[in-house]
Amino acid sequence: MFGAPQRRKHETPEEQQTRSQGDFDRVETDLAHVPSLRLTPLLGIIASFLGKGNPLIQPANPQQHRVWLLDNTAYRAPGGRFHDNQTWQVEIVACIFIKRGREEVGKFVATIADAIGLDGDIGLNNRETRDRMAERVQPFVDSIAPGRSISLDIPITRHTVIKRKLNPSDKNGIISQVVRIGGTDVPNGTIIHPSLRHWSHNVSMETEFASPTGWLIISDVDDTIKYTQTCNAVGILRTTFAEIPQPIAGMPTLYSHIDKSLTPTWFYLSASPYNLYPFLRTFLRQVYPPGTLILRNSSWMDMSGLLKSFTQGTETYKVERMEKLYRWFPKRKVVCIGDSTQSDPEAYGEIYRRHKHWVRAIFIRKVTDVVNMEDKNKDKRFVKAFEGVPESVWRVFEDTEDLYREVDLLRQDENPNY
Repeated sequence: MFGAPQRRKHETPEEQQTRSQGDFDRVETDLAHVPSLRLTPLLGIIASFLGKGNPLIQPANPQQHRVWLLDNTAYRAPGGRFHDNQTWQVEIVACIFIKRGREEVGKFVATIADAIGLDGDIGLNNRETRDRMAERVQPFVDSIAPGRSISLDIPITRHTVIKRKLNPSDKNGIISQVVRIGGTDVPNGTIIHPSLRHWSHNVSMETEFASPTGWLIISDVDDTIKYTQTCNAVGILRTTFAEIPQPIAGMPTLYSHIDKSLTPTWFYLSASPYNLYPFLRTFLRQVYPPGTLILRNSSWMDMSGLLKSFTQGTETYKVERMEKLYRWFPKRKVVCIGDSTQSDPEAYGEIYRRHKHWVRAIFIRKVTDVVNMEDKNKDKRFVKAFEGVPESVWRVFEDTEDLYREVDLLRQDENPNY
């Protein structure tokens, strides 16, 4: 997990340049002037450090709390935490918030609208835009709920339901816990829907079982498959809060081809904060193959933190998350897909150098439709990022049509050892 000092510590020179050119400091200062409503009860913070056996832990309840269960992927990793490669394991991630009324969102919506220059028909006079912004801002306004516990029903089969009480939420209001769920004979690709126990309405997640071997795709989201303008502070705010999300041209069709050709397990690895999970999940499910969405598990005490998430420590964050995927799926064959706006080339180059037999291909989209990309798109940047990586492994592309043959060649890679 990355706090603010750690993010600054891991900020690369390229990220510093992006922040300078994209006017991030000024916009973050404007956003930080809005008083935060995300006040966290002191007892909850204390409880989050004491563990599940302490008397300050309280169960979450549907009257006061909003709970998200994030989709995940079950795995059987040899040498894993439970040292049993026959038992399915899964990392369960849940986010717990204290509910707040929609009326408290107004000042945040107005501040963002002012920062991105919304007016007239596309501004706050447009009800559709106003409602869209309020919905996406809400998770940044709701207070986090540390020190809260939840229990799950996990339906392994039609007749077998595992009950699990999870550890309490941490200081960021997040529960992240690896649990054993048994079911050694569950076929690859099986999907189940674990749900909250003792809840007034259905809250569930999707768990897909992925066998140890086969293909695995690690895909960036912003400006790889979704238009975000991550090099520009105002662009991020506009595309994140005000606009209907737009897929990158050609990428939905390409991903459909990859899905049919390689039948992979999908992971979408984004530097966005977890507050954007409902927004991004909905977009992905509408346009791209279903998969597990991995987001930064930091909690922001003001809206300026959103911009920092995109521009500080992204390379280190992504490498750490990919290392976790390697521990889960060391025998999978991996394709990494990203773009040139953030640190995808550097992160993917690093993970290849660490695990040469794991990563089979790296595809980087050269982004030419946003500002401040001249230095990021220079050949010398990619050559440096992929130092030690064979040229046959990595490819920089502008037109998705260039990748179909590459995918078809990957399909012929049937090494039984991976």
